[in-house]
Amino acid sequence: MKKAILASFAKRIDLPDLSLGSDEKLTPGRLRIELLAGLTVALALVPEAVAFAFVAGVHPLVGLYAAFLVGLITALFGGRPGMISGATGALAVVMVALVAQHGVEYLFATVVLMGLLQVFAGVMQWGKFIRLVPHPVMLGFVNGLAIVIFLAQLGQFKVPGTMEQTGHGMSGGEWLSGMPLVLMLGLTALTMAIIWVMPRVSRVVPAPLAGIAIVAALVIGLGLEVPRVGDLASIAGGLPTLHIPMVPLNWETFEIILPYAVILAAIGLIESLLTLNLVGEMTNKRGGASQECIAQGVANTVTGFFGGMGGCAMIGQSMINVKSGARTRIAGIAAALFLLVFILFAAPLIELIPLAALVGVMFMVVIGTFAWNSLTILRKVPLMDAFVILLVTVVTVMEDLAVAVVVGVIVSALAYAWNNARRIHAKTYSTPEGARVYQVQGPLFFGSSEGFSELFDVSGDPSTVIVDFADSRVVDQSALQAIEAVAAKYEEAGKQIQLRHLSRDCHRLLKRAGHLVVDSDDDPDYALAVDYGVRTGVLGGH
Repeated sequence: MKKAILASFAKRIDLPDLSLGSDEKLTPGRLRIELLAGLTVALALVPEAVAFAFVAGVHPLVGLYAAFLVGLITALFGGRPGMISGATGALAVVMVALVAQHGVEYLFATVVLMGLLQVFAGVMQWGKFIRLVPHPVMLGFVNGLAIVIFLAQLGQFKVPGTMEQTGHGMSGGEWLSGMPLVLMLGLTALTMAIIWVMPRVSRVVPAPLAGIAIVAALVIGLGLEVPRVGDLASIAGGLPTLHIPMVPLNWETFEIILPYAVILAAIGLIESLLTLNLVGEMTNKRGGASQECIAQGVANTVTGFFGGMGGCAMIGQSMINVKSGARTRIAGIAAALFLLVFILFAAPLIELIPLAALVGVMFMVVIGTFAWNSLTILRKVPLMDAFVILLVTVVTVMEDLAVAVVVGVIVSALAYAWNNARRIHAKTYSTPEGARVYQVQGPLFFGSSEGFSELFDVSGDPSTVIVDFADSRVVDQSALQAIEAVAAKYEEAGKQIQLRHLSRDCHRLLKRAGHLVVDSDDDPDYALAVDYGVRTGVLGGH
């Protein structure tokens, strides 16, 4: 009995599967691909984690620890093998105000609460609402993301030590010029060329890793003076240790961290679930939304207790991982462990890697992420869909990913409601007995309730009017109110109104509104409701 209860609970909250997460068999070849993909991702994670730590106003190791812990836990328990998580800019730009006003200890407490909220969302299975994100919003999202990634890399073309970190990269400072700029551009182009050519030559090593390795060897071997990872900050450190956030455990602290925790939890889940869908389309996998919410929540809760800044899914690094051939959880686990090895033992070596090589990798991610086909379909899709694609793209670049998605969903929902509101109409005819029949067509809801009321000619209709809902659907309370209003007008005019073919869910709505509906005995699939009395509040059926 106990096992049955546990199994039922696990199924309800979508507990994680700790298998490889793929139909792939773990052969030596598959293991090699996964480990090399993980190494490539780890190298790309270093400058991102450092940069986003600067954005949030915390020590680089706070970002690196977050990348390690969040990446490891979500790789083990997440909803989609192949996804990579870590410290992200979308979260960092929210954290900076908290750190500036209250200090880093409040950030750690906020990350813990953020994680608990995400676990709660996963247990409640709220992740399934990501299905409500329309395809035009997804197109605008990936296009805006590609532009954001591109803009973030431009800061690497400035003189190290003169830049200030912002949400989209580095601003201020002096641009490289002369030979340093030529070298930076040349090495970036060389990395991109290697990544493009490598799959046509050999797939033994992932193309991004080959690009980084070859360009790094060239720079180190020739002693070229170009910006390197070490110019951002030192990544050397020790193991993350348990650290209870040093904040007062009182209501005032809760009031401070709760608003930030809610915003961070929402942003993190939106970005993670959109990444889940994007990776799913590339790997032909579905589901796992609730599992991903729980994994992100557990990861952030643990990270907050180990001195990390928290994080969420990273679309750029996830694209690198999947396009390097990774299809199981091993690559994500390897990426996190490689990152820890960099921090503990290999910092001097990693700090020698030229930034140009990593910029080249990210530029190829930009090219692969941008939905180029969206440029051609803008003229073919409905005007509103084209507007949503452009709107989400612009808001993603100007604000952040979460705001863009929310705006896109709201605009799409309003457009859908408006289009359905205009669909309400009625066919009219007279019966041999002299009654007027209104055959309503189209959904009846808050948006179409006014149009529904305008369909009827109360003064010109005969003494008996029949409203047939066989081709309509009564959706909400506004629809019920519209029906009551029409019925009241006919009763005031001394005329009888009959309602036919109301669906069973409409019956339930009418009962909740306080009306009695008696189903037809000879037709269990719908009911014939007649003699609507507004004053008595009774619907009689026959």
